[in-house]
Amino acid sequence: MEKIIELLKHNIVQIATPYSTGTGFYLSDFDLIVTNEHVVRDNASVVLKGAGFKKQLVDVLFLDPKHDLAFIAPPEDHDLTHLQLNSEEELSQGQGAMAVGHPFGLNFTATQGIISNLLQENKGVRYIQHDAALNPGNSGGPLVNRSGEVIGVNTFVMQKGHSIGFALPASYLAEAISEFRKLGNDQTKAVRCTSCSNTVVEDHASSSYCPFCGSKIIRLAHIEPYEPSGAGELIEKVLEYLGFEVALQRKGPSAWQVTEGSAKIEINYNKLSGMIVGDAILCHLPKSGIQEIYQYLLQQNNNLNSLTFSVQENSIVLSLVIHEEYLNEDSSKTLFQYIFEKADHYDDILIDDFGGITLDNN
Repeated sequence: MEKIIELLKHNIVQIATPYSTGTGFYLSDFDLIVTNEHVVRDNASVVLKGAGFKKQLVDVLFLDPKHDLAFIAPPEDHDLTHLQLNSEEELSQGQGAMAVGHPFGLNFTATQGIISNLLQENKGVRYIQHDAALNPGNSGGPLVNRSGEVIGVNTFVMQKGHSIGFALPASYLAEAISEFRKLGNDQTKAVRCTSCSNTVVEDHASSSYCPFCGSKIIRLAHIEPYEPSGAGELIEKVLEYLGFEVALQRKGPSAWQVTEGSAKIEINYNKLSGMIVGDAILCHLPKSGIQEIYQYLLQQNNNLNSLTFSVQENSIVLSLVIHEEYLNEDSSKTLFQYIFEKADHYDDILIDDFGGITLDNN
């Protein structure tokens, strides 16, 4: 099992859009990233992050809304591991399975369970019901058997249900891949009509209706680029001014992650409260010398302007808090640049001089 988890760690990717986050997995036999359609919905491109490649923006290639499937172009210069698709296995109730993904934006989780029902159906589509724990962010990740082969795509959970998850069987995924590959070019962009199941290539007439049956379809070419509003617009304007590629910093709805030197800074905007919070988790507390660290942090809090050190559980955090009422372009440039520089400065001091434990930033 450890070998399978290690294999999956270097195959699973995180997906982020301005609207949501989710999981994807790489099928090397087809050179595609697979995920759910609802993870990439309303986006013609998404941000990918994973082990062994640089975070980057890639194109969405294929949408199949009926089966909640999407295919994404693989990242450049990657070394993602091989994952086998098994669409032929006869599944059975009680069979072991593992769900893999990035719930709540965590880097990697794997939960084990069993298949409890193979006859669940929703809107004419059959699903595998299992009890491997699924959480927000797991969407689009693989359900694998004990050999590490993909037997399904984790798609949704029962609201208020206790570990009741549903995965699209691999047979549906294999059929969608077959339809996509018939187009002859793996970089062709296409959508699958929910009514007649025909695949509509983006090169067809730009109508929003299926040329085969006349039903309305979602076309990738018609998806408008994301335009932030309110405080989000100002935050992205400031990030661009400071030299960051804004699209790559987006981590989900009203959330961004910035890397400055060896530090990572999470920026979140809460529309209800109007608060913009920048948190830089610098390191973890060591087992010894904690009093000296506390004294140092208190001394620095007296010297810092607009920033505050705190200890959250075992993490040392440098924070910036702004209310949108007081947000303006000039002050935001100064404040954001200030926390970026100080985060990169202090994480080195806390680790080198006080024995702070380095974060796992993979």
